[in-house]
Amino acid sequence: MIAAQAKLVYHLNKYYNEKCQARKAAIAKTIREVCKVVSDVLKEVEVQEPRFISSLNEIDSRFEGLEVISPTEFEVVLYLNQMGVFNFVDDGSLPGCAVLKLSDGRKRSMSLWVEFITASGYLSARKIRSRFQTLVAQAVDKCSYRDVVKMVADTSEVKLRIRDRYIVQITPAFKCTGIWPRSAAHWPLPHIPWPGPNRVAEVKAEGFNLLSKECYSLSGKQSSAESDAWVLQFAEAENRLLLGGCRKKCLSVLKTLRDRHLELPGQPLNNYHMKTLVSYECEKHPRESDWDESCLGDRLNGILLQLISCLQCRRCPHYFLPNLDLFQGKPHTALENAAKQTWRLAREILTNPKSLEKL
Repeated sequence: MIAAQAKLVYHLNKYYNEKCQARKAAIAKTIREVCKVVSDVLKEVEVQEPRFISSLNEIDSRFEGLEVISPTEFEVVLYLNQMGVFNFVDDGSLPGCAVLKLSDGRKRSMSLWVEFITASGYLSARKIRSRFQTLVAQAVDKCSYRDVVKMVADTSEVKLRIRDRYIVQITPAFKCTGIWPRSAAHWPLPHIPWPGPNRVAEVKAEGFNLLSKECYSLSGKQSSAESDAWVLQFAEAENRLLLGGCRKKCLSVLKTLRDRHLELPGQPLNNYHMKTLVSYECEKHPRESDWDESCLGDRLNGILLQLISCLQCRRCPHYFLPNLDLFQGKPHTALENAAKQTWRLAREILTNPKSLEKL
């Protein structure tokens, strides 16, 4: 048993050093190329409208606010200033979303975003995004990369197609630090010793973002109040949770397997599903020793089996907001197809670790 475990870990490490590192290098190169274009577009936007200041800065060779959705798809979060005159309200009526309401006694004119405040005093995510979309469309025509960048039509999101190869969504957002949403108040679960009080404090200090984008749970049935809502996102908090042991290595292997074998019709799976399942696996295996390098094979198998279960049940709860289903709106046939393909992959890796050389 121990020999089989060691053999699997050996082949997984080899896979990580060859395939995962190659994937990382290729994506890093793409990010540089894409960020040059996006920065140029945002510079033009800022000239037209100084309230939209580019926050796409490179810090320690990472671009702040950039998320990799797949090797050809990215999201850039554009942090806006001056949320201060609004109260953050998440009463659970919109899973995964919250609203920003003008604080009592504050005049609209005190807000930097005065013309985007609705009659009932809410700062409208949709109105801000609509204005931003118009500005980006104008900037695309003026910027120095105009030959290689186009707006993606037929969407209320702000999406660019670059060199006909890459899609980048630019999402206006507010950064919320020093508060934690009520809809995530159950976390951490009291009976689970992971992640421990110090890490919990760090994660909560990271806070969360409020994004102006279409909400998972509302697609197709948005009333005007709902389209004014902002989507909760916890990227920095989630990254902080996955520090230590072989957690990030495990996620890297899962992302690489997804890119190579689970990029399926109907797009049932993305990197974020993988990241979510690693967080749940951390709860199931709360001891640091469970994430020792020698346990990489066990953890990977556990996550693949959990993924199959989620796909079969057609439900993948968001880690911090379990009322939000990350498979909402995905075609059932796509989820079934992904379950079968994940099962083939898991069986192959478990019964014949050497097969990783070909995967």
